[in-house]
Amino acid sequence: MTQPLVIILMGSKADRAHCQKIADAAKEFGIDVVMRVGSAHKTPEHVLALLREYEADPRPKVFITVAGRSNALSGFVDGAVSAPVIACPPPSDAFGGADIFSSLRMPSAIASALVLDPANAALLAAKILGQVDAEIRAKVLEFQKEQARKILDDDGKLEIGG
Repeated sequence: MTQPLVIILMGSKADRAHCQKIADAAKEFGIDVVMRVGSAHKTPEHVLALLREYEADPRPKVFITVAGRSNALSGFVDGAVSAPVIACPPPSDAFGGADIFSSLRMPSAIASALVLDPANAALLAAKILGQVDAEIRAKVLEFQKEQARKILDDDGKLEIGG
């Protein structure tokens, strides 16, 4: 089988740092990552060309879209591809956090997921791709075990009063 792929599509280069967090986390699970820039509003033909390119790639894949304000990108991508789409909008000072309102409700037949934390977006992509790739699945399971170990270690370090 060929190596699964995560395609991170950002609405503008201003989202690069947020996307890099997603990419770094995905790479921890052994997933190939590409980052591209395209706007559903400003460059729809460019986005469609990118989507056709990646849809033609036979590898298992997940798209992660990063767009704030009016998040047309996630719905636009989801309507044009057969692979899962995860919306992970960037943080926004203007909205006291991520501008999630345009990502919460999509039109009928558009099923993009919404995950706000970049590392968790990568984790969801790894869980999806782990369904077809045993190495990724094993890395997800080990990650989960490590998270549980941390909690148990923290609990063991507490002084229990009586």
